Amino acid sequence: MQDMIKDVIKTIDEIAEKEPDRVVYDYLGQTNTYGELKKRSDAWAHKLASLDLPEHDPIMIWGGQTFEMIASFLGCVKAGHSYIPIASYSNAERLTMIQDVSKANLVLAIDPLPDINLSGVKVLAPAEVQAGDYVLDQEKFVKGDDNFYIIFTSGTTGKPKGVQISHDNLLSFVNWELTDFALPEHPSFLAQAPYSFDLSVMSLYPALVAAGKLVVLPHDVTQNFAQLFMTLPKMQFNVWVSTPSFAQMCFLDKTFDGEHHPDLTHFLFCGEELPRTEAERLKEKFPQAHIFNTYGPTETTVAVSQVEITDEILAKYDRLPIGRVKEDTKITIDESKGENPGEGEIIISGPSVSKGYMNNPEKTEAAFFKQENDEYASYRTGDAGFFDGDMLFYRGRIDFQIKFNGYRIELEEINFYLSKNELVRYGVAAPKYNKEHAVQQIVAKIELKKGVRRKYSDAELTRRIRQDLTKDLMPYMIPQRFIYEDSLPISQNGKVDIKAVIKEVNK
Repeated sequence: MQDMIKDVIKTIDEIAEKEPDRVVYDYLGQTNTYGELKKRSDAWAHKLASLDLPEHDPIMIWGGQTFEMIASFLGCVKAGHSYIPIASYSNAERLTMIQDVSKANLVLAIDPLPDINLSGVKVLAPAEVQAGDYVLDQEKFVKGDDNFYIIFTSGTTGKPKGVQISHDNLLSFVNWELTDFALPEHPSFLAQAPYSFDLSVMSLYPALVAAGKLVVLPHDVTQNFAQLFMTLPKMQFNVWVSTPSFAQMCFLDKTFDGEHHPDLTHFLFCGEELPRTEAERLKEKFPQAHIFNTYGPTETTVAVSQVEITDEILAKYDRLPIGRVKEDTKITIDESKGENPGEGEIIISGPSVSKGYMNNPEKTEAAFFKQENDEYASYRTGDAGFFDGDMLFYRGRIDFQIKFNGYRIELEEINFYLSKNELVRYGVAAPKYNKEHAVQQIVAKIELKKGVRRKYSDAELTRRIRQDLTKDLMPYMIPQRFIYEDSLPISQNGKVDIKAVIKEVNK
């Protein structure tokens, strides 16, 4: 069994010193070693230290899933700064919004930046970071309660929220994953999730501190079925990490089975509910593999509960459990928020709970609090759940946040931008659920302003509204279907009744 890690950065460096030639990164056949990772991250750290940034200032990083990305992540934390990963397929406005919230003074342009005016923000490109042998001051390394990374999620009024994850938060998560999942020695992980999505951390740091390897499936490949099904069969790894919906997509590939992937021993799922039918199909296709269902919000560092989906679990439960809570963490159910006895809001307390949202005291106070006689912060998840013995079950959201294809989406953020459109009087984004209780699509129900309906066809309206939304929303947040109604249901307080709209969509 893996020894408990005490320091993420030093552990990775120690592996690099002992085994510099061990492969750490495989990007579609292009490989890099631990020795190269240490040298390159040291070069980044040395360069960052020379820039005279304010202490602990966060650094934005714009890029994809290349080796240079992870080298720059480690460069930041070695220089005493947290990093904010931003996927370079995002729209330029996302960068501006994140800068506005984080007040970051620097962006590392691992990929070329879009044409955008970031006033007063320095830009640093990889070409400006010179190779060399640098000796760093380890006292500067991010440690303890210092922020390690900040992941920005969707926000309800157009402003994303920056979840601050400290070194100790990450340590709690990494030690749990390396202890409780019976992973192979020197595990090689599928690295499919973009680094701006906290699911990526389930592969990234457990691989790096266990002298493992990251086998990268880049975003542009996953977006193209033909390319995906050409690439996947050639890839070799032991540990699959993804959302259930990504694995479901891979069922279309005839070679997605244990015969063609003999090394694949573990599936780790997070980010959305794992449908029972999918788990059954995976067990048929990969009879030797261990399939784990996990659960946890970004605010509690990736995941806090897990269960191996065995034949016994499948026989016992119709809707799969989300697992047993990790040893250092406590979950309670706030039944005042539940509709049935024993059911309510899932409250998480423990060393992996974030200190809150960056520069957002109001939202932090609403979601995080301290329970009596508890040394750790507690987080109100907004998820409904209950316990059956020590097994936790998830029953959807108690507010208007959904998981769609693994992305966490605030419906109110979509509503905010829908209603800003000059053609729209009221707009509501509603999730359409399938029989497995997973979100199948996002449907926009719209009441138009007077006279608009006469001017445009439905197709033209949809084209205009959709085009307008692309300016402010990530592609995965844009509704797939638009329905135009003469009027939307209004609640007692005179506002559109969102719950009623969601019910209508799911009739």
